[in-house]
Amino acid sequence: MQRITTDINLAINSLKIGKLVAIPTETVYGLAGDALNEKALEQIFTLKKRPKHNPLILHISSYEKLQEITKNIPFKAKKLAKKFWPGPLTLVLEKKNEISNTVSAGKSTIAVRVPNHPLTLKLLNSIDFPIAAPSANPSGFISPTSATHVSNFFKDGLDVILNGGLCSKGLESTIIGFDDDNPILYRHGAIPISDLEDCIGTIRKKIKNDLNPNSPGMFSRHYSPRTPLILINNLSKYVYENKHKKIGVLSFEKNEVFTLATKHEILSINGDIDEAAKNFYSALHSLDSKNLDIIITTLLPEKGLGKTINDRLKRAVAN
Repeated sequence: MQRITTDINLAINSLKIGKLVAIPTETVYGLAGDALNEKALEQIFTLKKRPKHNPLILHISSYEKLQEITKNIPFKAKKLAKKFWPGPLTLVLEKKNEISNTVSAGKSTIAVRVPNHPLTLKLLNSIDFPIAAPSANPSGFISPTSATHVSNFFKDGLDVILNGGLCSKGLESTIIGFDDDNPILYRHGAIPISDLEDCIGTIRKKIKNDLNPNSPGMFSRHYSPRTPLILINNLSKYVYENKHKKIGVLSFEKNEVFTLATKHEILSINGDIDEAAKNFYSALHSLDSKNLDIIITTLLPEKGLGKTINDRLKRAVAN
């Protein structure tokens, strides 16, 4: 019997005996298991139908815990962690030997972060092991930003969903790796790259790799609804020319009225990019649940979190 609950003790007890639980973070909900328990790690890959060469993200309670699972931490990584943790920043660092190769997909590095959600921080401070927690959705599909999204994805196989409300950021963490001390962006996320560059200088980009990804979030096709999604420039024209279809429209702001569309989701009535980011996955979930023929949208302004949303849209429509 699946339980959606705010009782962290239920989640802690399940994790301690090797079961999986869904946890809230500020970014998206995670599918969590004991990162030191090989059976729990295998369950994560199995339940998500996640390719084994796609690494997982480890979640820890504080910067101080980083020394227990990683080594040879670059100066710029320490600087970023101290400024942005707890928060939606994941660092890819050299792992200690006790961390399973299952977590790292056979690599010598692991992705790790400190989430900024009170329930999950309390949970992490109550256990003596790190947790592995990729997004709590089947691999490749829309990320969940509410407990209901998780429940809809996993009717079976998940006993406890820790309900922390709607995710405050609504987009996955930004992922930064290092070549020596030189930072590399592996995934656009909830912290704009410009904010990170203000802290440590120029960051080069390497955001796609299907065969041997350095971190999660690098697959070309990802974050996709089951309903076909297309990017077009003139939404109104498409709706009018295809009014015989059941069309869902995802728009950034309320600058047009799509009376012929079956369903219209507005990310931010006032055109606020942070609000749009928070609402992005929820809007996609809503459209995807309406049995539409197609979802249409257009790219956002390519600045700040607009870059992250555009990255997700391009991956969602990729063949």
